[in-house]
Amino acid sequence: MDFNKLNDKQKEAVLSVDGPLLILAGPGSGKTRVLTYKISYLIENGYAKPSEILAITFTNKAAKEMKDRVYNLINESDIQISTFHSFGLRILKENYKLLNMDRNFTILDESDSISVIEKILKEMNLDTKQYNPKNIKYKISSCKSELITCEEYSKYSKSGIEEIVQKVYKKYREKLLKTNCLDFDDLLMMPIMLFKSNKEVLEHYQDKYKYVFIDEYQDTNEAQYIMSKMISEKYKNICVVGDECQNIYSWRGANYKNILNFEKDYKNSKVILLEQNYRSTKRILNVANSVIHNNKDRKDKTLFTDNEFGEKVKYITAYDEKDEAVRIANEVSNLKNNVKLSEMVVLYRTNAQSQILERTFVEKQIPYKIIGSYAYYNRKEVKDLVAYLKLINNLKDDTSLLRIINVPKRGIGNKTVEDIINKAREKDTSIFESIEDKKLMEFKEMILDIKKESESKTLTQLIDYIFLKTHIKDEYMSDKVENGDSKIENLEEFKSITKNFERESGNASLEDFLLETSLISDINENNNDEDRVSLMTIHSVKGLEFEVVFVSGLEEGLFPHINSLNEKEGLEEERRLFYVAITRAKKLIYLFNTKMRMIFGGTNISSPSRFISEIDVDDIESNNCEMKSFNKKNMFIDENIDYKIGDHIEHDVFGKGIVVSVQDEEISIAFSSKYGIKTLMKRHKSIRKSK
Repeated sequence: MDFNKLNDKQKEAVLSVDGPLLILAGPGSGKTRVLTYKISYLIENGYAKPSEILAITFTNKAAKEMKDRVYNLINESDIQISTFHSFGLRILKENYKLLNMDRNFTILDESDSISVIEKILKEMNLDTKQYNPKNIKYKISSCKSELITCEEYSKYSKSGIEEIVQKVYKKYREKLLKTNCLDFDDLLMMPIMLFKSNKEVLEHYQDKYKYVFIDEYQDTNEAQYIMSKMISEKYKNICVVGDECQNIYSWRGANYKNILNFEKDYKNSKVILLEQNYRSTKRILNVANSVIHNNKDRKDKTLFTDNEFGEKVKYITAYDEKDEAVRIANEVSNLKNNVKLSEMVVLYRTNAQSQILERTFVEKQIPYKIIGSYAYYNRKEVKDLVAYLKLINNLKDDTSLLRIINVPKRGIGNKTVEDIINKAREKDTSIFESIEDKKLMEFKEMILDIKKESESKTLTQLIDYIFLKTHIKDEYMSDKVENGDSKIENLEEFKSITKNFERESGNASLEDFLLETSLISDINENNNDEDRVSLMTIHSVKGLEFEVVFVSGLEEGLFPHINSLNEKEGLEEERRLFYVAITRAKKLIYLFNTKMRMIFGGTNISSPSRFISEIDVDDIESNNCEMKSFNKKNMFIDENIDYKIGDHIEHDVFGKGIVVSVQDEEISIAFSSKYGIKTLMKRHKSIRKSK
């Protein structure tokens, strides 16, 4: 290892061996280098064997990068570097008997889980329009992330909907156990429950992993936080890396306060700040620092760099969303002679903004790609094929069976399906075991035949055999099927995936392949080297970097989003989202907004985002003639207005209220019982004193 490649703070972090360590790493500060050097240092200097190190990160892509870097440093690969879900899966595979499970369990994806819940609601004679299966799945997922069992949830069930959720949660759990299935949340919850109920198993893993590393610690939810604490409890050699200013996932359970409270959890912890940025220009860091310093709930750190000072941020106000898209496309065209298209990204707050950008890029003949998770695997034809593979692997998997029992169409009607479901319920067996009907027996014999063939064929050969026996491609060959050719190409493309798996893993196990594909969390359907502009939401861009970043839709109500405007925590998360967008850029940032915008079917007059006013005027240049006088008055009422406890106010949405506390730039207001007490920004235009 060449320690000359590390700055002083990075070197200090690498050489800090024992005890709890918090590394607060700003964007572009080389945190992955620090982690890989630190792991390599422990092994090379005899502090730990490779098998005694556990490193957890949040995406398969990040885990693979970390593995490759460690291997390049010390030629060592026997280290558990994975995502939380992959680690949880490993624990379950090693202890499945203690959990009364069969080894070949199936992992349900989100849509399969929702499908199970939909069937449960129908069994309970509940209207799926009144009780949305997706919403109920979200509530169950939230419970599991908080480690709340269906029995414990009954304590919180006070309203009618909560009682329904509790009953569905219980039946959902029973159905998954009966069909030898798990969902993604089980991969975290079940290992923790196992640790709590079986001290010997917990001690085994505590002894096994003497050094624990957690990357992106600000993104951990309750289950991930507890798992980290339990595994590291014996040796307390836990090193967490993260940046609370980049927490943008509270909507999926992430709690950035885990990183803020690290020093309380571990009394003898050491804290090291990585503030030197290697990615961006000084100008870009000035902008990032000036924006994020408006957040109160954060650690005190300031990014700096030895890079060039760089160009000012370009702020462009367009007439409407079409004009905005055209202006972005024109800037891309102007830059493409000096900057690769693949080094440019267009970011937006909501997916609804992408369609006008796509249409304009097509018109302007600018190659682009939409980046998004699960895009390929979420296509119906691909999910159908995967369902066949899941059923062949686990004949108890009712969800997969029900998905493809009539795909392609075999003349099996809903009544026949309902009858076999009821028969399976009466016999307390899987649906597959209960099949006796002549029409269904053809399907059963076909699956058994494919399963037998799977024992002697490679994965890729198995896919071809499934195509042959099921005729799954045939239904897309008709001219009447929209995009039929594309769907057939998607099915054929699946063989590229199996071939890559066989080549990279060295095996052709169907079980291992399904587990691998189930854990994919950041698939990019356009994962190629073509020179294309990337289009994505800001939530999707975290962890990436580009020469040029375009941020569109910087308007009040869009970014920051309208749902965040009335509460401090929501607004601070939106600001962190903007901070993430800014810090993706190496050389140049463009900020766009419009005077009016059509979105969700309606046209609105736009106000500039408050975040633009938080940028130092010396770091930004604009096509807007009003920019020189642009300041907080664009969004906020008279700067001199003040509030005191007892003042009567009016709010555009919440109506009349009374001020109950005043602090810095915030006031807490008691509204009617319908809304309760809200903490709002003091100067926002939505509130005013009552006359």
